[in-house]
Amino acid sequence: MNQIEDAFAQLNNKLIDDLLQFIGEQDPKFFEKLVVDLLVAMGYGGDFEDAAKVTQFSNDGGIDGIIKEDALGLDKVYLQAKRWKETNVVGAPDIHKFMGALMSIGASKGVYITTSSFSKAALDVVASNKSLKLVLIDGKQLAGYMIKYNVGVISQHSYTIKRVDTGYFEEE
Repeated sequence: MNQIEDAFAQLNNKLIDDLLQFIGEQDPKFFEKLVVDLLVAMGYGGDFEDAAKVTQFSNDGGIDGIIKEDALGLDKVYLQAKRWKETNVVGAPDIHKFMGALMSIGASKGVYITTSSFSKAALDVVASNKSLKLVLIDGKQLAGYMIKYNVGVISQHSYTIKRVDTGYFEEE
């Protein structure tokens, strides 16, 4: 069983790398749409019409997408999406800028998603923040969520592993 689990983990790690490569080859506008699609697939925005949108590409005020959490749009999650190279780490100034954008529109919830990673200082800013609910998603987490929620992936093969049903063989 461990061999199967190890092989599955290796395939998943390869798929994560492949997804990040494909995302990196797309334009930044596509990435913003992908992020919105992913959060909708995760259940944010419900099933009502116009639950999620990508904001205009330039002059977006630091907000790349908006997800309505209810049909009336009373509660919203604001998104920042950065399709950066793996070596370009998101730092504390980037997080402060996003927090400023959220505060300027009176928002209370935000998700910052990048294809790269976050510096320790950026993580510390979010951990010490008490006024906003912020979630940071790095490239590996992003690809993992894409796999889990079937965004940009399809199942190739599925295997069922069976074992002996000892209850069937017990005498009555």
